[in-house]
Amino acid sequence: MSATMMPFIDLKAQYRELKPDIDAAIAGVLEHGQYILGPEVTAMEQALASWVGTRHCISAGSGTDALLMSLMALGIQAGDEVITTPFTFAATAEVILLTGATPVFVDIEPDTCNIDTRLIEAKVSSRTRAIMPVSLYGQPANMDEINVLAEKHHLPVVEDAAQSFGAEYQGKKSCALSTIGCTSFFPSKPLGCYGDGGAIFTDDDAVAQACREIRVHGQSARYVHTRLGIGGRMDTLQCAVILAKLKRFDWEIERRLAIGARYNDLLDAAGIARVQQRADRTSVFAQYTAFVDDRAAVQESLKQAGIPTAVHYPIPLNRQPAYSNRSGGGATPAAATAAEHVMSLPMHPDLTDEQQDAIVDALVQAVGCGEPRSAVAVL
Repeated sequence: MSATMMPFIDLKAQYRELKPDIDAAIAGVLEHGQYILGPEVTAMEQALASWVGTRHCISAGSGTDALLMSLMALGIQAGDEVITTPFTFAATAEVILLTGATPVFVDIEPDTCNIDTRLIEAKVSSRTRAIMPVSLYGQPANMDEINVLAEKHHLPVVEDAAQSFGAEYQGKKSCALSTIGCTSFFPSKPLGCYGDGGAIFTDDDAVAQACREIRVHGQSARYVHTRLGIGGRMDTLQCAVILAKLKRFDWEIERRLAIGARYNDLLDAAGIARVQQRADRTSVFAQYTAFVDDRAAVQESLKQAGIPTAVHYPIPLNRQPAYSNRSGGGATPAAATAAEHVMSLPMHPDLTDEQQDAIVDALVQAVGCGEPRSAVAVL
């Protein structure tokens, strides 16, 4: 009989701490009844733009909508190519294909699992129209090198920051590091609502205006459709939840940094390989991820100890049926290796030292009972 399972992400503990604010925020929307583009939408956009440090924040129905609207605002279309990573959630490549463009995959850094900037320029072609790095596991990619390369080739950069909202790169916040930054407010994200939601951040006035029109079916005025659009609005209730959660978010970031650092120390002491963080940036640890051999056996051992795990991601996108024949870039061996060995552990701001110790103790026992960890030498 397995032990009682601890939460992978403890949204209930967070809600208990914020209950008066969240309940009041939701009640306020129910009272005024403006469920679409109500006052909380504008209030959230203004608060988040100020917090991130950009001129504009445009809320969206999801992180996927944010990415899609951004590419549409940039005019990405059939025949174009967008350079990105294969080691990410499907939405990253999905939106490229939905515009009619082709995702061109560049392999990852084996230790951070972020896109390897040294390999990008070789993939730039006459059809390349944008670069879309992903800030995986909560840590931005090497954005300076990406921006320099993009400027050289006159390309916009769209940061997929669905996992890194709150992280910093050389003192600047994720989502303020490139032409456009997009994030997700899916409930499990570092700053999550209670449904789907997302946002676009930019300093470009024209891009911002295009995104605002695209999210309401391309309307520049009511029933005046000046461009192709989608139904991409974030509803007022979800914006109200984000506004309530924002009051605790700085504290939650501090906790994520501390818990992530403690995980690092514990895994390093145990000799367990893990995703690395660079010194010039922070990670908000949307996932805390280790590298293990015989992953299924390790996961089962942890499950029996009441420790949930997850795999982000088991199959690179260039090996997925929907994308393998509709993408470019060639082989990505580091992504293929990572996909076989990554395993994420419980991670959230309310994780206690006692829970963390139990997680690592169970992991050490599980890894010790498994096969030799040959992946460490590769990774």
